[in-house]
Amino acid sequence: MSRFSNLGHRLYQGEVSFDFVGRRKVWYSISGVIVLVAAIGLAMGLHLGIEFKGGSVYTVTKPGLTVTQAEDVASKITGNTNSLVQSTDKAIKIQVSSDVKVDSVTFIKELSTDLGVTSDKINAQVVGPSWGHEISQKALTGLIIFMVLVTIYLAIAFEWRMAVAALVALIHDLLITIGVYALVGFEVTPGTVIGFLTILGYSLYDTVVVFDTVKENAKGITKQNRITFSEAANAGLNQTLVRSINTTVVALLPVAALLFIGGGLLGAGTLNDISLALFIGLAAGAYSSICVATPLYAQLKETSPEMRALAKKVAQRRAADAKAAAEAPEGTSAEDDTEGDEVEAGMVGQRKQPVSRSRSKGRPSGKH
Repeated sequence: MSRFSNLGHRLYQGEVSFDFVGRRKVWYSISGVIVLVAAIGLAMGLHLGIEFKGGSVYTVTKPGLTVTQAEDVASKITGNTNSLVQSTDKAIKIQVSSDVKVDSVTFIKELSTDLGVTSDKINAQVVGPSWGHEISQKALTGLIIFMVLVTIYLAIAFEWRMAVAALVALIHDLLITIGVYALVGFEVTPGTVIGFLTILGYSLYDTVVVFDTVKENAKGITKQNRITFSEAANAGLNQTLVRSINTTVVALLPVAALLFIGGGLLGAGTLNDISLALFIGLAAGAYSSICVATPLYAQLKETSPEMRALAKKVAQRRAADAKAAAEAPEGTSAEDDTEGDEVEAGMVGQRKQPVSRSRSKGRPSGKH
């Protein structure tokens, strides 16, 4: 653990650096493949819950009743139409799509007969498709409003290039999460929508923290000729790298407990709808803030005239330094000629300490 903390300190001081921005084509390729797979899953269709497409929910309270028994009876009543059967603490929940042409009274009667329970032990809840359509519309409207407000805020607080990069990262995270949902086949419920909005907020938060550090590093960057904007952005990314990893791990631990222990081992299927969205979204959000948003922002920023001029000055400076190093006498370096130069743009390096001089034997020490 101390080694990891030491790595964070070295990353912040610039002693160690990972070139995330310089390898942006690699990250773009990885993201492209993941998004493509997610798009294929999305094209296969989402498994919408009855809250969105309408249907009926029958809750059966009977000690000892298993999911398999309830599935067999439900398939018999619906004519082998797939029904979603889940086990709760003390009951079995059977969800039937609105496509099934069996009224609730008949369904309850046949459940009561085949399962050997009285009708008062079966609770029915019918959800119409119009209600589900209204919920879907409101969720989509809320998502669009969220995206617009985020873009406006980032454009005002930072600049439009940051807003574009953050918006691309948000869409990236949303597509991946929805695609995984479609591939896994989990049911989409209102809890899933809550999970989607939560991960978008988390992804945006992590991205803004990195952007703020990049903005601080790039202050007055055009007044110097040592580093380009992409290098300053990469330095800011490295300074917040350990913090982003720690935050993501801490956030993923309780979500993983809900998904794998609560939903997997303990069979609490109702936890899966929100926990899977959070787990995939948190991981994708951390990845996008590091490997998508910041490299894309640096790429957009480098297209501006002032940053092009800066890149040209940096290239000329480095070419001159290389030439001076090649022509310097043996035993000296080009750095000795530029030792007094200060690095501007808010990224001033550590001053070199003077070489300690030992006292000669005949020189008084000053001690009495």
